[in-house]
Amino acid sequence: MTRSRRATLAMLLIGLAIFSGLYSTQAILPVLVEETDMSSGAAALTVSAATGGLALFVIPASILSERFGRGRVLLASAIGAALIGVLVPFATTGWAVIVLRGLQGAVMSGAPATAMAWLAEELEPRALPRAMGIYIAGNSIGGLIGRLVPTFATEVFTWRGALWTGAAVTLVFALVAAFLLPPQQRFTPKEIHLRSELSALFQHWRDGHLAALYAVAFLAMGTFVSLYNFIGFRLIEHFGIPPVIAGFVFLLYLSGTWSSARAGGFINRFGRRATLTGSSALMVVGSLLAAGPLPVLFVGLLLFTAGFFAAHSTASGWVGARATQDRAEASSMYVFCYYLGSSIIGAATGWAFSVIPWVAYAVVLAVLSLLPTLIAANLSD
Repeated sequence: MTRSRRATLAMLLIGLAIFSGLYSTQAILPVLVEETDMSSGAAALTVSAATGGLALFVIPASILSERFGRGRVLLASAIGAALIGVLVPFATTGWAVIVLRGLQGAVMSGAPATAMAWLAEELEPRALPRAMGIYIAGNSIGGLIGRLVPTFATEVFTWRGALWTGAAVTLVFALVAAFLLPPQQRFTPKEIHLRSELSALFQHWRDGHLAALYAVAFLAMGTFVSLYNFIGFRLIEHFGIPPVIAGFVFLLYLSGTWSSARAGGFINRFGRRATLTGSSALMVVGSLLAAGPLPVLFVGLLLFTAGFFAAHSTASGWVGARATQDRAEASSMYVFCYYLGSSIIGAATGWAFSVIPWVAYAVVLAVLSLLPTLIAANLSD
């Protein structure tokens, strides 16, 4: 196997490992509520804690990789997070689960912080687009695996057994990736100067265009996680769907795989502003339809998911095109805002879900989706 193919396959497995671990509790939130002393809001914190830990440490991990190498940080992150995932089911209280999930998210931050930089530095330009595409595919498929494996496992095991099953799959992905990933050949370590690194990071906020895109990342991801955190409760409690069948709702992520892959074509045809505005508007429509009867709800989820992934693909690519210098720092700030939104908005809407009816909750999500729509409409290509 050539070096390029080994690297591409390793990055696919890294994406599978990280994103299957990141969302391992999301699909079984109703089971956690039923089998533990956790409320629905506290159960949702098992997702928000992981994404929050990732958000807080993605920038430090990116800085450390400049000194110690992308590969070291990448593999330590993937394997370390998988091992912590094995420990999560040993927790004896709901809050212990939340703390361990926060630690798991913090450790796994090194992978999304460095994976694309590793590929950009080590692969030939001709091989890079395909490798990047496969890595991103691994992210979306990993998120799907991380939700479906524990869902199926709950039919046989308790919540602990379900999480152990998911953690075992994640650990296998990480270990095989460590075996396949070639050593770095083109990395040159540099001295880390905290002041200059922070200056490079925060200077991008002076660009109103980039600041707007960071706000879109925060709001869109927060809304997306908020809907999928609690859609299982709606399907099980209101429509009487068994938990294992309700878990199939995450297959709608495949609509996001489709839409994100075609976002580039929409941008070429309509421009970035129109594509981002239209994608965010789909999230608004999808949120409102999620308040309807079951067939309408599924249509709403389909539109919402496709809109979110197209918006994310457009906004993240726009950051790279807009930043004329310190692009790695610009992208790291985008990732930080993206996962911070997941954590903060996901936690806040957990409280909202517990005190308002589902129709009102859907309206809240629609309002949250409207904000990035309005922001995008006021940007210029």
